[in-house]
Amino acid sequence: MIKKILAPTDLSNFSRAGVRYALNKARAGSAELIIYHVFKVEDLRHLGERLTGHAVRAAGSSNLLQAYHRACEDKLATYLEKNFADLLPLVEVRKKVEFGTPDKDIVRLAEAEQVDVIIMASRGRRGLRRMIFGSVTEQVIRNAPCPVIAVPRPRAKPAELSPPRKKKERHAVKRGPIARPLRVDKRIAERGH
Repeated sequence: MIKKILAPTDLSNFSRAGVRYALNKARAGSAELIIYHVFKVEDLRHLGERLTGHAVRAAGSSNLLQAYHRACEDKLATYLEKNFADLLPLVEVRKKVEFGTPDKDIVRLAEAEQVDVIIMASRGRRGLRRMIFGSVTEQVIRNAPCPVIAVPRPRAKPAELSPPRKKKERHAVKRGPIARPLRVDKRIAERGH
């Protein structure tokens, strides 16, 4: 029986499928769900590039890290409320945000919390980058102390793949060897001819 589920998220659209699956699984089995976000070193590097040296000295590096941690907690709360408001009241959810390396910290938290299963989205990346580094999901599957359910990204519906078309004027179509649209004169159409 599954009593505790870990659902890592990077707060992307792709990870929504994994979190939604985990919420539904937790609701169906009355399990506790830990939704976990790890912010990476690269995130802090980008933050540092936006700040001037004066702002960092004025705030202090530890205060800056705490402020960024709070901002990530707020982002996680907003992400969950925006995407899963229908399921959140039905499940016992614990939110956790940490600074680190996603694949290693997901495995570490799964061990520390003694979770029964990890449910996470898989982006399905391909190519050289995946061959060299591997994906976070792949690394978690290799090293996790429990089963891992990798939820594939949802396939887009045909309507979502292309932008909606503008409605065109109705045209009569000439029948014959070469079919092409003919414009119907509005005056003729009104007279019924």
